[in-house]
Amino acid sequence: MAGSCWYKDVLPFSAMVAVECTNVGLNTLFKAATLKGLSFYVFILYSYAIATLLLLPLAFIFRRPGLPTFKLSLLYRIFLLGVLGFSGQLCGYKGIEYSSPTLASAMGNLTPAFTFIFAVIFRMENLALRSSITQAKIVGTIVSISGALIVVFYKGPTIISAASQSPSLSFHFSLGSSQTDWIIGGLLLAAEYLLISIWYIVQTQVMKIYPSELTVVFLYKLCATIISAPVCLIAEGNSSDWRLRPDIALVSIIFTGLFGLPFTTVVRTWGLHLKGPVYVSIFKPLSIAIAAAMGVIFLGDALCLGSIIGAIIISVGFYAVVWAKVKEELSEDHCNGSLGSSSDGKIPLLHSYKAEGI
Repeated sequence: MAGSCWYKDVLPFSAMVAVECTNVGLNTLFKAATLKGLSFYVFILYSYAIATLLLLPLAFIFRRPGLPTFKLSLLYRIFLLGVLGFSGQLCGYKGIEYSSPTLASAMGNLTPAFTFIFAVIFRMENLALRSSITQAKIVGTIVSISGALIVVFYKGPTIISAASQSPSLSFHFSLGSSQTDWIIGGLLLAAEYLLISIWYIVQTQVMKIYPSELTVVFLYKLCATIISAPVCLIAEGNSSDWRLRPDIALVSIIFTGLFGLPFTTVVRTWGLHLKGPVYVSIFKPLSIAIAAAMGVIFLGDALCLGSIIGAIIISVGFYAVVWAKVKEELSEDHCNGSLGSSSDGKIPLLHSYKAEGI
């Protein structure tokens, strides 16, 4: 009995916390590497290539039997995933370079709100304005976007000042980064999560056509690598930047390629199968606290009032959308006897998290 409780409750909780820590840790590591001179074009291409090579054998070893025929139209959709994913990565890592991992974590909670908007546009979500569920989604979306605007455009007084660091942890970074850089970083991060939301919509359609997570994720990474190669090679013309040395830049690339892309996807998918999409989603705001702590400790970032207020508001909006999804799934379960199903066969919004591979 105790073993079953550990597997169903303690292990998923620990795994989800580990995933959020991993994501924030990798963002912090990337920020530290860029402060040492790593080009984010080099970082993106190498990390994509490593993830693709790692997923290549796994896609064949764990390929499901009885899958439908792979059609050319499906390849077009996966190629579109590659374009969206690569564009999102460009915006995201450039945004972190301009701002901080804490801002990236705060802005990440916009994803459900953006996804809800696009799901309505593409008629994957029904909009019944008199329903309390729909009203909660709309209010949550508006609140989340309002919180993001506060985080981006209002820094406020410093709550935790930049700590003096030892030489080994100093990255020679101007902690008082300009307000303009902060705004540019916030807008780039907002663009990243906007693209990720569109990625979820397309990915949902792909998974309906070809329900094999590892195969789809491998092909997506392969397309993203092919797309990113000429762009990154042209954008970063300095050949010396492509020669990696055994320093923090190499560590950042290897860890992101091995853990940031494949590991977190596998753990999230396992959590989805065991506990459901809502359970996995509620850990997202935890990354804000983790990022703030790591930023202050390892990067010497100052923690400002605007970031705290905005993050709280975004989290409130986030949980409003999640609450609405819980109520919707319970209502559908009561009516149809199937959790998360709907009478018209549409896939619920947060179920698009299932094969998250960006």
